Amino acid sequence: MEEIDMLVAQVEQLIERGDQVELADYLNELNISDVEELIDELPEHGPLFLETLSLRRAVNVFRILDFPTQERVFKRLSASKIRELLNEMPPDDRTSFFSELTGDVVKRLIILLTPEERREALSLLGYPEDSVGRLMTPDYITVKEHWTMTRVLDHIRRYGSASETIDVLYVIDADGKLIDDVRIKDILLAEPEKRIEDLIDNRLISLRANDPQEEAVTIFRMNNRVALPVVDDQDIMLGIVTIDDILWVANEEYTEDMQRIGGTEALDEPYLDVSIFHLVKKRAGWLMVLFLGQLLTFNVLKHYESQLSTILVLLMPVIMSSGGNSGSQASTLIIQAMAMGEVTLRDWWMVMRREILSGLLLGIILGALGFFRIAFEEAFLSAYGEVWYLYGFAIAASLVGVVLWGSLVGSMLPFILRRFGADPASSSAPFVATIVDVTGLVIYFSFATLILRDVLF
Repeated sequence: MEEIDMLVAQVEQLIERGDQVELADYLNELNISDVEELIDELPEHGPLFLETLSLRRAVNVFRILDFPTQERVFKRLSASKIRELLNEMPPDDRTSFFSELTGDVVKRLIILLTPEERREALSLLGYPEDSVGRLMTPDYITVKEHWTMTRVLDHIRRYGSASETIDVLYVIDADGKLIDDVRIKDILLAEPEKRIEDLIDNRLISLRANDPQEEAVTIFRMNNRVALPVVDDQDIMLGIVTIDDILWVANEEYTEDMQRIGGTEALDEPYLDVSIFHLVKKRAGWLMVLFLGQLLTFNVLKHYESQLSTILVLLMPVIMSSGGNSGSQASTLIIQAMAMGEVTLRDWWMVMRREILSGLLLGIILGALGFFRIAFEEAFLSAYGEVWYLYGFAIAASLVGVVLWGSLVGSMLPFILRRFGADPASSSAPFVATIVDVTGLVIYFSFATLILRDVLF
């Protein structure tokens, strides 16, 4: 924090002196992350920083800004700088930026692109939103099977500067069909007379252009790659997706899931950039649904009104909270496992069996604690009378039933939502807790009525 304060002070001095040359030299020596922090600290000077930086560094700074900052800065740039930025930006980053803008704005900006860049932009924007095609870049290096290592290295020297990455080269046939990929390390270590076909191991991993971006995140995570090729349905190579884009997607997905788990709709912008009205709108829907769900507890209590006693009412929050907590735990674990690719739809039966066993054991533990708490209270306060053990058994049995039920609901609801195409994160902790609270009361009063029948009537 102290370092960024020093940077801010130094830059403010240069701006006050109006020394554009020294400011340009100073900014061009900084890391792009430092310039990004300067834009956050001095938002009014953000456009000046991008106008002052060299074009390549301005592009690298612009691409790491969050969209609200990008939009705010972009509106105040000169027309010439906008044209330069758009044409210099990597196709995948430009597509990501265009995807956040309205259609009319995108149409005006596309006109500023060169014919070649315009064709690339329109091609990438033609893929469905949130598909792998929106992430890929057409800047990559391809080689042929019969090429020698010497020819490959000459090819890299000639075209490598225009590629997003040269860590991996892609082997294609005469029709553009992807055959395999080869790491640059293997090429550098191979004998000059060796051919590409000698390095092919047929362990190709590729993405489909129309696949969801979430699947790409999982594939990258499981295979430890810095880039993966993208193909169409005929295995024709279309582009590559690099790890930096996947990290952005993973971060967005994680943020959205955390917000949904918390019982709110996903925010489209950073929290502090969202208006109060928009924030209320995002949160009100779920709160109303949860409120209406909790109103069902009134109906349950009304049904068991004749069996209610002061002791049962006082013990009711213990039962409801235990069921809600166990359901929230199970739901969070399964949502996270699904997001990490550890659990799929076909694993539902295995998950159910595990949750039945774990829910039963957890219920027994809490049930035993509940029973001993009542026994302890009776021993020192005589709060329950001669039938204290019946209250103890009623609480213990209710806790076993409610915790078991909560674990089942919390673990199975994400599977049900995923099966019908919804986001499992929508089965948030508050939602699960509401369901388990209402149904848990039925379980509680059913056990209480059964065990305490002679006491209550």
